[in-house]
Amino acid sequence: LRQKAGAEGKIIGVDLTPEMLSVADKRIKQNGWSNITLVQSDAATYRFPVRIDGIISTFALTLVPEYEMVIQRGAAVLSSGSRFVIVDFKKSDNWPIWLLKLFVFFMRPFGVSLDLADRHPWESVARYMALIEFKELYFGGIYLCVGEAA
Repeated sequence: LRQKAGAEGKIIGVDLTPEMLSVADKRIKQNGWSNITLVQSDAATYRFPVRIDGIISTFALTLVPEYEMVIQRGAAVLSSGSRFVIVDFKKSDNWPIWLLKLFVFFMRPFGVSLDLADRHPWESVARYMALIEFKELYFGGIYLCVGEAA
C-alpha cells in the first residue's frame, strides 16, 4: 500500500484498539514514513474523507455489526474507478462444524463468535458498487472481495 501511494499519497490507518495503532505507529517511525495518519475510531462512527482513492479492510469488517453502513458510506466517498478491498473470515461450507467451532474457540479473544458467520459483507459491496472480484481462500474460510466505485 505504501509503495502504491508513494511518498506524495496520503494513507489513513483506522483502528478501534490503541494496541494495534501502537504497533502501526512503531512501524511508521521505524521506516520514517511521514504520509501516514493513524486514527483511533470505531469503523461505524468513522467519517471518511471526501473523494478517496481506495479502502482496504483486513480481518476487521465482519466484527463490526454496522458493516453494511460502513461499506455504504465508504462507497459513497470513493473516486470513480477506485476500489474497496476486503479480506476477512467467512463460514466455509467445506469445513466440518467441529473445525469451525474450534476456530471460533481460539479466535474468541478477538471478538469472533459463531453468529458472525451470518454476516456477508461481500453482498453489501455488491449493493453499493460493482463487485469485480470475490475469491475464497483456505478452503472457503477466508475471502477476498473487491468492489469498484462507478
